[in-house]
Amino acid sequence: MGELRLMKGNEAVAEAAIRAGCDGYFGYPITPQSEVMEYLMAEKPFERTGMVVLQAESEVASINMLYGGAGTGKKVMTSSSSPGISLMQEGITYMAGAELPALIVNVVRGGPGLGTIQPSQADYFQAVKGGGHGDYKLIVLAPASVQEMCDHVKLGFDLAFKYRNPAMILSDGAVGQMMEKVELFDPIPRRTDAEVIAQCPWAATGKQKNRDHIIITSLDLDPAGQERVNLKLQAKYKKMEENEVRYEEIQCDDAEYLFVAFGLSARICQKAIDLARAKGIKVGLFRPITLFPFPVKQIAAVGKRVKGMLVVEMNAGQMIEDVKLSIGLNLKIEHFGRFGGIIPTPDEVVRALEQKIIGG
Repeated sequence: MGELRLMKGNEAVAEAAIRAGCDGYFGYPITPQSEVMEYLMAEKPFERTGMVVLQAESEVASINMLYGGAGTGKKVMTSSSSPGISLMQEGITYMAGAELPALIVNVVRGGPGLGTIQPSQADYFQAVKGGGHGDYKLIVLAPASVQEMCDHVKLGFDLAFKYRNPAMILSDGAVGQMMEKVELFDPIPRRTDAEVIAQCPWAATGKQKNRDHIIITSLDLDPAGQERVNLKLQAKYKKMEENEVRYEEIQCDDAEYLFVAFGLSARICQKAIDLARAKGIKVGLFRPITLFPFPVKQIAAVGKRVKGMLVVEMNAGQMIEDVKLSIGLNLKIEHFGRFGGIIPTPDEVVRALEQKIIGG
């Protein structure tokens, strides 16, 4: 068993970054994720591992620092919350176009605009559909616990480098602020410059010998060349869809109805399952862990066995679009959500199931 600690979700992200061999963190404070940077500053990882921690002058600056660090093949990350991620969108799409690996953590707050500092899941479209321009995708992981906040840092880095693509951890203010027991993984040593060069031959380190000058860019003024870039990206995303889908099924074997939820909403649905089954309603939970790649085939298979689905989100209805596209038109699928930082209760979820699906 690894080292056990009681930590906030944001603190678990920060400690996991150090242990994952992260080379650099570039960020800007914003509630409710400021503890990520605060923990890193207090922990002084430069003295522990050599990891650089820098507060940039803005979110725009931090994402461009991330671009530069990723271009050298280093493990780099940033974290922010909804409005801050909005400011990073240009840099994110540049990185996706240049095929650069990096980790971005979004601890979502209510919006639109400055909104509230309370938890929300209303950045699903921003993360999964692409808040920047062009046909690009991020690898998107949706943790539902402080443990997964830790584990998804290591996983996010692994997937980012495997596919040379930015990865995002899409969390929320409640998971970021709650405290739970965490089993920390053993530290992974930071790579040497020689290891970076060997593992990332595409990187512009300035230390390669007998090689052409390496240029990191997402610019191609030739339309045919840019189309080739896009076709390459789409082929890569297809491989992600084939190989990297992650999900969880809870009490689905005998379920007649299904909750579909990610992150914090999935935790609420687990209690709602207990309440519903106590009333004789056989309901299960399907939890997507990767929001991209979305578990299309898996949720479609479960959908064939149930009478209806209630998609539970802390937003106006965003993931439900992907659920409906996965299932088709032959199943009753409804949405229940709260907005602006209000967390739904398990009782509310059960009532919504009864009203919208069973009695609807």
